[in-house]
Amino acid sequence: MNKIMKKYTYLTTGLVASALLLSGCSDSFLEVSSPTQETINTYFTTDEHIQEAVVAAYDPLHWTDWAMGQYNPICIMSDIMADDLWVGGADKNDNQYWHLMMNYEALPTNCMTGIWTDAYSGVKRCNDVLTYLEWAGENVTEKNRAYYTAQAIALRVFYYNWLWKFWGNIPYFDVNLEPPYLAEQLTADQVYEKIIADLEGVIAMNVLPMKEQSVNYGRVTQAMVYMLYAEIVMYQNDESRYGKALQYMQEIISSQQYDLVDDYTTIFKEAGEWSRESIFEVNYKDDNAARSWDNPLFAGGTVLPRLISPSGWADGTDGHDNGWGFAPIRKETFDRYSANDARRDATCYDAAAAGSYNPRYQDTGFFLEKYVGHTGDNKDQIADADLNYNNNLRIYRFSETLLNAAELIARGAGAGDAKEYLNRVRKRAGLVTEKEPSIDNIIEERHLEFVGEGKRYWDLIRTGKAASVLVPDEYGFRTNTWSENKKYLPIPQSEIDAAAGTLTQNNY
Repeated sequence: MNKIMKKYTYLTTGLVASALLLSGCSDSFLEVSSPTQETINTYFTTDEHIQEAVVAAYDPLHWTDWAMGQYNPICIMSDIMADDLWVGGADKNDNQYWHLMMNYEALPTNCMTGIWTDAYSGVKRCNDVLTYLEWAGENVTEKNRAYYTAQAIALRVFYYNWLWKFWGNIPYFDVNLEPPYLAEQLTADQVYEKIIADLEGVIAMNVLPMKEQSVNYGRVTQAMVYMLYAEIVMYQNDESRYGKALQYMQEIISSQQYDLVDDYTTIFKEAGEWSRESIFEVNYKDDNAARSWDNPLFAGGTVLPRLISPSGWADGTDGHDNGWGFAPIRKETFDRYSANDARRDATCYDAAAAGSYNPRYQDTGFFLEKYVGHTGDNKDQIADADLNYNNNLRIYRFSETLLNAAELIARGAGAGDAKEYLNRVRKRAGLVTEKEPSIDNIIEERHLEFVGEGKRYWDLIRTGKAASVLVPDEYGFRTNTWSENKKYLPIPQSEIDAAAGTLTQNNY
């Protein structure tokens, strides 16, 4: 494995904050010893300093949009392999590996690597927290120890979920590695058993609140863990755990701490962040945001709105900003919605009708309204405006809780009013005609509800629809058909090389 697995031996007190932003160091640094330095096994022994490590474990959640030399916004990287978005950009060589992914021809030497590194950085930091808690002993109360442990394990599963779904057969470790930093590669099914057991352990601890107070928005909650559990179980098609997943969805519903907001169009605005519908978001801010091209891991905003907005747009026209023209929405996606469906215009921004811009490759005129650049959303940043939009990334919403519950009931997991759950979502969208809760109807409702939110591709795979839906298009952009041997991306060749023969490459 690469240096993301390496541990620090020494930290100077004044460098703790910056050290927490890094994931590796040189061998020479590991050998340095100085009486002016504090060892990490003495520094990370207090509650205050372990809290720093917990915060650091959340940091990689923010990096996928731009870090490690790649644009890998987590909500887009799966959707470009589905059927709602094109890749866009200047041409098929612009972010070329995106285009290869879209056509199911990614190569180990030209593939997505950023999320791999981001995720393993997160895993390493979560393991750090658990190690530091051992060092701290009685310096941390049992209540706080349990709270920090639950967060670290839940976050570790969240990071492994990225790796498991994109790559399947991955190196797995739950204690940070020693030289030569090589982890055992598990099969996708073995990884599943590891991460689901971890989640069941966190749930059994029962120390996370169902919903956090505003000061802690962005931390994992019991509801977030329940949603992660349902996502993983349903993707694995593990019928033996469907009943538990349904129970957890119904616990969220019956808690009455979450609900649908009345107006779908408000969900993705700044004022809609952490609404009563939101179960988990990744926080981005523009207030004094210092993220820059020189320091992309600094706290601040996101580049996603700039990445996916229309190119050559005059900032402020119709309240929108200029962008780089990636991930245009397909015309077929717009046409899938009924004209009276509130989700259509809240999802598909008709830039062609609203103003003048420079059409780029695969342009349709439609862009993802949920995350495009809105004028003023980066006005308070202090570094690079491109990287500091304040759009929080929505991960789990209450509408997904309802649709999960409806689907699980339809699959025979237990009792409940699947029709009511399904049609609550439809009614909020402005659709008065009720539908029966068949699997196909529920999956179609998920399709309309979550365009651009990173759900569709995985839904097509887990329901067995991918091979019939993800086929060559009439435009000649996608020329290959998805097949089972394309389920996992190739492991980056740099990782294969670094693993000295201990990693087996996926089929590709």
